[in-house]
Amino acid sequence: MSDSVALSFSGHKALCRAEVSMLPRYNAGLSEDEVRRRYNLTTIVKLGSNENPYGPSPQVKAGWAGLADRLGRYPDAGAALLRHDIARAHMTEVERVLVGNGSEQIIRLIAEAYLSSGDRVVTVRPAFGLHEIYPRMMGAEVDAVPVTAEATFDQAALLAAVKKPLKILMFSNPSNPVGCMMTGADLSELIEACPQDALIVVDEAYREYAEEDPNYPDARALLEKQGRPWIILRTFSKAYGLAALRIGYALTSSEEVASVLDTVRDPFNTNMPAQIAASAALADVAYMKDCIRKGIAERERMAKALRELGFFVAPAWTNFVFVRTTQGAAQLADALLERGIIIKPWKEPGFENWVRISIGLPEENDTVLHALADLSL
Repeated sequence: MSDSVALSFSGHKALCRAEVSMLPRYNAGLSEDEVRRRYNLTTIVKLGSNENPYGPSPQVKAGWAGLADRLGRYPDAGAALLRHDIARAHMTEVERVLVGNGSEQIIRLIAEAYLSSGDRVVTVRPAFGLHEIYPRMMGAEVDAVPVTAEATFDQAALLAAVKKPLKILMFSNPSNPVGCMMTGADLSELIEACPQDALIVVDEAYREYAEEDPNYPDARALLEKQGRPWIILRTFSKAYGLAALRIGYALTSSEEVASVLDTVRDPFNTNMPAQIAASAALADVAYMKDCIRKGIAERERMAKALRELGFFVAPAWTNFVFVRTTQGAAQLADALLERGIIIKPWKEPGFENWVRISIGLPEENDTVLHALADLSL
């Protein structure tokens, strides 16, 4: 970098807010096209982003053909039809539903609407990066409680953390990237330990993969009893197979909470094809549950095979596994990239030896297992 370019960059950096200049970039992982170009490969196995390998419902595909003629029009700014469908599916009031450009956008809206400099947020570590990045963007202090050595939620540490002054508790259940599940008893205890005016945010992006387990809690039912502000995040990117369309939603404790988020929401924040596809996907529960069934079966097969190869695999209630390696995660991920396999190495301090491997089609999972067996020799 030349001196003039360096000075220009330094000067521009001084213009932005201090909180922004210190933020890490979210690690979205590599695309298939990028890996093809970089390694001159034709076949790619992409298992880094926790996508549904079976894709969306046939009902979504059936409604896709006529969309091209409608692309000259703006979408419904408030996603009214989709919000009504979501409200009906969850037996709640439509005024308590907010739709976002992925649940990621709603996390940003929460930070923008509720957090100021010096506010305190409790989350877990390792975590979905935006649970920490967006609060820090607003100047909030983030207390990230590490999981245990057994890769489970540290209930005692979380209880201690929320007993201090707190604005927001936000975490995923099941966890991303660990995959662990917080039981109903533990979730209830954690919620009750929070200050009454704290906002509770439970990110349930992977709920569909866990909800058949009798120990998986109905977070909404628990929160409804508390008489406190809360937000539950859901997505169409995972179980419903709509990752490319970026569509997620929030269920909220009240119309007032939804209205606050709506005030800072971008106009036309979800596009028309995404709204239509999400409604179609939501209507085909049988297809979604079949995808879940196949995904869980493959996850258990993958976990067993990885353990037989000598890896520690965290217990998971998701469509991925979190795996501790004996070498640096980045090294292992690079070795797999050379074979056309994309996984996600973790980079948070203390977890540099962990990788997250999404569950793909059976043949994709076999490709990963064979590669790992070769690399372990």
